[in-house]
Amino acid sequence: MIALLMIYVPSIANFWTNRLNDRLAAANTAALVLDAAPLGMVPDSLARQILTSVGARAVAIKMGQQRRLLASADLPAAIDRDIDLRTLTVWSAIVESFETMLDTGNQTIRVVGPAPGGAQFIEVVVDEKPLRLAMYRFSRNLLVVSLGIAMLAAGLVYLALHYLFVRPMRRLTANLVGFHENPESAARIIVPSQRGDEIGVAERELSDMQRDLVSMLSQKSRLAALGLAVSKINHDLRNLLASSQLLSDQLASVPDPRVQRFAPKLMRSLERAIDFCQSTLSYGRAQEAEPDRRMIQVEPVVTEVRESAGLAADASITWINAIERGLSIDADPDQLFRVLLNLVRNAVQALDSRPKGDAATLQIRITGRREGSVAIIEVSDTGPGVPAKAREHLFEAFQTSGRPGGSGLGLAIAAELVRAHGGDIHLVEGTIGATFRVSIPDRPVELQSVRNERARA
Repeated sequence: MIALLMIYVPSIANFWTNRLNDRLAAANTAALVLDAAPLGMVPDSLARQILTSVGARAVAIKMGQQRRLLASADLPAAIDRDIDLRTLTVWSAIVESFETMLDTGNQTIRVVGPAPGGAQFIEVVVDEKPLRLAMYRFSRNLLVVSLGIAMLAAGLVYLALHYLFVRPMRRLTANLVGFHENPESAARIIVPSQRGDEIGVAERELSDMQRDLVSMLSQKSRLAALGLAVSKINHDLRNLLASSQLLSDQLASVPDPRVQRFAPKLMRSLERAIDFCQSTLSYGRAQEAEPDRRMIQVEPVVTEVRESAGLAADASITWINAIERGLSIDADPDQLFRVLLNLVRNAVQALDSRPKGDAATLQIRITGRREGSVAIIEVSDTGPGVPAKAREHLFEAFQTSGRPGGSGLGLAIAAELVRAHGGDIHLVEGTIGATFRVSIPDRPVELQSVRNERARA
């Protein structure tokens, strides 16, 4: 409507100006005919016919100082308005045209314009009503054409919005409703289009989000089924381990030196297994138990890890122990054992996955040192290293295992236990194979408690 208004105002003013110029052009032609008559005498009947064809009541011309009336018919006593087209501006044309449209009755207008030949100007007296009616017809025609164009433009806009926005949004909405009904079905994932605008981006992001959600729900379902299965077998497995513990107690009374050497380690392993079954599945709990921290020697724990991993008698894998002599750490011994055992078992599995014809040295190296109040333990191997794809979710459960039979829980359990100690575990970049660094800081010491202990001592 604003565009129509901006077009209509100059258009109606231009129409009004052109109609008056047409009257002047016709008057110039009539003036030539009237002036060519002998002695300027024209019969009244012929003069009326000429004025009727021009659409005027009178035609006059000025030459030099003389103003000559060429023809007139029913000339009124007074002229209502004077319009000089020689000095008419655009704004004046707009104002005069709207005054003509808004007037009522049949007023007379004297129009002055340039004359051909040696005349100074020509003037014509016309009725305002025919001009007003012509302007009304022009306005009606312009309105009809404008409404047609507006309807066409509205239809095109509607179709454009419908095909570019409404239909894609309906598709997104229908997909969201369908996906909400069955979020575990991969068939409900939206297939994104090739659009490059925001809707195309929304479709692609929605598709990725739905795929991640379907994968996560599927994994959660498998975990729920796994938890149910573990809970069913946990009771019987715990009883079997308890029976094995009774047998190991009886073995401890055998006087054979070799039995006496290995029986305590067997009993310790069974105790750990019973504890693990008691919690059903350590990782499946809401969180691990709070660590029972105390200052312990690292080397005995590392030796027990080597024996539990079966590396003490394995000559194919070289074991290098580079723990600083007398290194101590403020940690829970059982949880530290679990952390190191998971890292060592991952290293063994990585070495076992190397190609058969690979002649490189199979080696596991464990180092330990202190940096101020932080104890640092590193477990490294000469295996193929951690794939780049697995590094993004390295310490997430069921995400990093790429080996047959692997559960993807080892690093997740290790990371949870290390964080419970306020420490950090990460993969060291730029090393041969894979190197994991465990950093566990000492607990802050309360000065008052130390003073009390010294006082009691």
